[in-house]
Amino acid sequence: MKNKILLSALMMLIMPVLLMSQTEKIDLGMIYRIKQEGIRNSKIEELAHGLTDFVGPRLTGSTGSTRGNEWTKKKMEEFGFQNVRIEEARDFSRGGWDNLKTYAAMTAPYYVNFACNPVAWTGSTPGPVKGEVVLLDVKTETDLEQYRGKLTGKIVLVPSTTTYEVSYEPLASRLSDEDLKRISMSSLQQQGRRPPVGDIASLMAQRTLRTKISEFIRNEGAAVILNSAGTFNVPRSNGSSYTRGNPEPVAELNLPVEAHGRMERLIRHNASVEMEIEIQNRFFDSPKVYNVIGEIPGTDKLLKNEVVLLGAHIDSWHGGTGAADNASGCVVMIEALRILKSLGIAPRRTIRVALWGGEEQGLHGSRGYVEKYLVDSKTREHKSDYDKFAAYFNMDNGSGKYRGIYLQENDLVRPVFEEWIKPFADMGVSTVAIRNTGGTDHQSFDAVGLPGFQFIQDEIEYGRGYHTVMDTYERLVMADLKHNAIITASFAYNAAMRDAKLPRKPATRQSENIQQRMVAPVMN
Repeated sequence: MKNKILLSALMMLIMPVLLMSQTEKIDLGMIYRIKQEGIRNSKIEELAHGLTDFVGPRLTGSTGSTRGNEWTKKKMEEFGFQNVRIEEARDFSRGGWDNLKTYAAMTAPYYVNFACNPVAWTGSTPGPVKGEVVLLDVKTETDLEQYRGKLTGKIVLVPSTTTYEVSYEPLASRLSDEDLKRISMSSLQQQGRRPPVGDIASLMAQRTLRTKISEFIRNEGAAVILNSAGTFNVPRSNGSSYTRGNPEPVAELNLPVEAHGRMERLIRHNASVEMEIEIQNRFFDSPKVYNVIGEIPGTDKLLKNEVVLLGAHIDSWHGGTGAADNASGCVVMIEALRILKSLGIAPRRTIRVALWGGEEQGLHGSRGYVEKYLVDSKTREHKSDYDKFAAYFNMDNGSGKYRGIYLQENDLVRPVFEEWIKPFADMGVSTVAIRNTGGTDHQSFDAVGLPGFQFIQDEIEYGRGYHTVMDTYERLVMADLKHNAIITASFAYNAAMRDAKLPRKPATRQSENIQQRMVAPVMN
C-alpha cells in the first residue's frame, strides 16, 4: 500500500509534464515548408550586405543609426510586413555624435601610421596636433602632481593596465558535444560564487584612479588622450559617459596594445616619441532611442491581439559595421518573418519583429518597449498588453548557428522546447539548457516575469571581432544565419499557433525584486 501511495504521488507530480509533452502539436508539413523556403529562397546575404556595407556603423544617436532604421523600415515594407514603423523608445542622455575624420601616426623616432578608433562622445582636436607624447607614469593619485601645469595642448599616453598574452586557442570554434552537455547541465552549483574580495577591491581602485586621471587630464587642458584598447593591431570601440549639454570631452583615441605598447616602451627607454593626430567629431541633438517594428497580424478571433515577439538590437558601435554584433541577429529576425510571410501563413497570434536601439548603452530599446506596452516604470503595475504577451525570442551572440536554447530557469517550458527542436536534430540543434544567459535584450522581458529567451550559438570568432573595427561583413557565416532564420521562424510559428501562451515562471520574492529594479528608470 505504501508503495502504491508513493507511486500515485509521483504520477501526480509528473503527469502535467507528460501531458504537456504528449499534447504539444508540431506541424511537420509547415516545418518542411519553412526549411525549403529558408534554404532555397533566402534573403540573408542581401540583408547582411544592406545592413553592414551599405548602411555602415549604427552607433546610438548617430546619423548611421538613423540611416539603418530607415533602410530596415523600407526593407520590412518591401517584404510585406504590416504596421511597420520607427518608434520612440526612450530618452537618450548622450545625444547625437558622428566621427568625421581620424588620423594618428607616430612621426619620431620614425614614421608609422596607427590603426585607431576615437572614443564615442569625445571631442575634436583643434585641427592637426603635432608634438611630443607625454607618458603619465601614475600608480597613485599623488603621482599626478608631478604633471600639473605640464599637459596643456599635449598628447597624453595613459598607462596601460593590461598586457598582451599569447593564446593557444583556435581563432574560431564550434561547440563540441562535450560543451553542449556541460551547457545543458544545471548551473546551480556555480551560483553564489564571487571573485575574491581582493580582486574586487583592486578593480574598484583601478576604476577610481582612472577617473581621477581623466579629470586631471581634462582640467590640465590636454589636446588628446591615448588609451590602450584592443589587440592584433585592432582597436576596440567604446564610449565616454558624456551627457548632452555639457562641455565636449577631450579628444580621446583607442590604440591597440601593440601601438600603445611600442610608444610606452620607447618613452621608458628615454626615446623622444612624437605624433601627429587629427580628430573631427560632431555633436548634435538626438535625444531619443528608436526601435524598428513590423509584424504579421494574428487572425484568430480570440488570440489575434496576443504577440509573439522576435528581436535583436540594431545599434552597433562606430568601429566596423556592427556585423556580428548585431546585424547578424537583425537579418535573422527579418528573414524569419519574411519566410513566414512568403508562405502565406495566417498565424493565430500576431508575430512581431522589433529591432532595438540603444542596447549597447543599457538595453534602452527593449526596456523602452516594456515600459510603453507592458509594465509601468513608476507604479510597476502591469499594462493591458502584459497578459497578451506570448513569448520573446532574441539573437545576439554573433554569427554562429543555433545549437539549442536557454530556458532562463523556466522548467515549465522545457517539454515544449524539447518537442519544438526535434525536427532540427539533424541540423545540430538538440540542447535545451536550464541556465540563464545574460547581457542582452531578452533580459528586459524575463526580468518582468515574461517568457523571454536567447538561443545557444556557436561562438565562431565572435570574441575576436566583438566591439572592434573588425566587426564587418567578413565576420558573418551566411550558412549559419540561414540555419538560424529557419529555426527562429519555426519557433515563432509554433508559439503563434499553439492553444496556450508559453508558461511563465511562477513569481517569487526574488523575481519581484528584480522586476522592481529592471523597470525603474535607468541612466544612459
